[in-house]
Amino acid sequence: MRTTMDTVPEQPIDLPTIAVPIDQDGIDVLRIEIDQIDAELLTLVKRRTAISHAIGDARASIGGPRVVYSREMAILDRFRDLGQAGTDLGMLLLSLGRGKLGRSR
Repeated sequence: MRTTMDTVPEQPIDLPTIAVPIDQDGIDVLRIEIDQIDAELLTLVKRRTAISHAIGDARASIGGPRVVYSREMAILDRFRDLGQAGTDLGMLLLSLGRGKLGRSR
């Protein structure tokens, strides 16, 4: 079990079981799968960012708040399943999604 800088122990991440390759061909197959997943992730992150920007534009046009912190906290709660790295990932996604919303214009 890893400990974060604030000394709160992290719980192990529940990962799916992947068979360990026994040769280079097996490693290459898994690397191809990682490359495919990375491409899908990039597509999804770009779509998520565009959707978030559209929501932000809509909120601004109706006079709503720039950032809904309760919503952001709920999103971060989802990513905590991956430990501190998951929280960091959630923060990065929120930052990308905010665009100009999180900064002064």
